[in-house]
Amino acid sequence: MKVAVAKYRIGAPRDFAEFADKQAQWLSAARNGGAQLAVLPEYLSLELGATFGAATQGDLHASLVATQQYHGAWLDLFGLLARELRLHIVAGSFLYDPGHGRYRNRSYAFAPDGGRVWQDKLQLTGFEKQAGVIEPGDALRTFELAGQRAGIAVCYDIEFPLPVRAQCEAGAKLLIAPSCTDTDAGATRVRVGCLARALENRAFVAQAVTAGEALWSPALDTNTGEAAVYAPMDHGLPADGVLAHTRGSQPWAFADLDFAALEASRERAQVANDRDWVGQCKPALVRAQMAQWGEQK
Repeated sequence: MKVAVAKYRIGAPRDFAEFADKQAQWLSAARNGGAQLAVLPEYLSLELGATFGAATQGDLHASLVATQQYHGAWLDLFGLLARELRLHIVAGSFLYDPGHGRYRNRSYAFAPDGGRVWQDKLQLTGFEKQAGVIEPGDALRTFELAGQRAGIAVCYDIEFPLPVRAQCEAGAKLLIAPSCTDTDAGATRVRVGCLARALENRAFVAQAVTAGEALWSPALDTNTGEAAVYAPMDHGLPADGVLAHTRGSQPWAFADLDFAALEASRERAQVANDRDWVGQCKPALVRAQMAQWGEQK
């Protein structure tokens, strides 16, 4: 499976049609590069805040309210592009109101056959908590993608081992991480989370990022990081865990995911965190005891 992960430069579309044209151009470039799966970044829907006046653009809550009018068109757009390009698409995330005035950071995946699944972000960052109107999801999902099982972990979620482990125990061998970070420290945290989840679970991880500045937006104002595809560090796979990553203004990173090599690495593993996972769950190990100086055996 060939995967493309975006280093997506945030712009300021004048209307939904301009936004749609941009998505078609970006995703066509991914498809022309041979991708079967293209991953766009977290908070992608917030770029649509630029289609409203300055007062709405600069007010996160107001922009969330306003962008709800695009939700149906968003689903139609990426569904159409998936079918026309014969491409699996993870369309970043849409801040969606399920009907009670609070918003879920929802990542949709679209299939060439017209299918659609979604995963809500489970863990909220400090920024999302402070917004006061964003709520976490309450369910984990996996899904079939081009003959493989996959799961989505939206940005901060990839930093938490147990929910991701549950997805992998449900069969996921590919973890998809749409992300958006505004500091080097934030970008490092997500990158380290991706590497750790790849190591622990013997899985591939595909991370997309936002790039550039959008000073009109309180959420997308500054963006940093590189898009990358990660693998466990073992026989037949990269020693540093990085299959591909963007550099500078490069918009896409491409990687061929060899699931046979991934499985083969299990049979001759140098270490086997995935198999040895249960060893850390022994009753005597899940709660530390206070040791006293001078204790002897």
